[in-house]
Amino acid sequence: MFSAYLHYGLLVGLAIALLVAAFTDIRSRQISNWLNLSIAAFAPVFWWTSGLDLWPDVALQLGVAVAAFAILAVLFAMKMMGGGDVKLLTALALWIVPSLFFQLLVVMALVGGVLTVVVGAWHIMRRERDKIAVPYGVAIAVGGLWVLGAHYFPQAGQAAGLG
Repeated sequence: MFSAYLHYGLLVGLAIALLVAAFTDIRSRQISNWLNLSIAAFAPVFWWTSGLDLWPDVALQLGVAVAAFAILAVLFAMKMMGGGDVKLLTALALWIVPSLFFQLLVVMALVGGVLTVVVGAWHIMRRERDKIAVPYGVAIAVGGLWVLGAHYFPQAGQAAGLG
């Protein structure tokens, strides 16, 4: 029973970390390394409370995270994505199962597109001439929260006897 409560608590902690990432990205256009590192560091505890086996479950989580980092690092090198965004998505890949990680990416892309249009329109209305900076951590956080709310919280609540 303790494991179920810990599992639920870890999910709440991840949700809070995603909200912090979104708000700091809005405020300063940066996502702190300590926040991304904290998210990644608690993933093994989450794996344990989820009952994942080292093979193939944990290996698959690590593989998806490495693949995500490799692809996103290329986007960072092309100046299409910020470093904090790359690290946040990589850390989330350690938590979210691969089939749901794809769903996170789809929701993130949709929200990111809307966010880009809104920020661009705001930029034009204010007649600013500097480069547009889109706080994409917001889209990443919304994608992560979507997956957590739709798939992880209902299961964790039932396991902890809360639902």
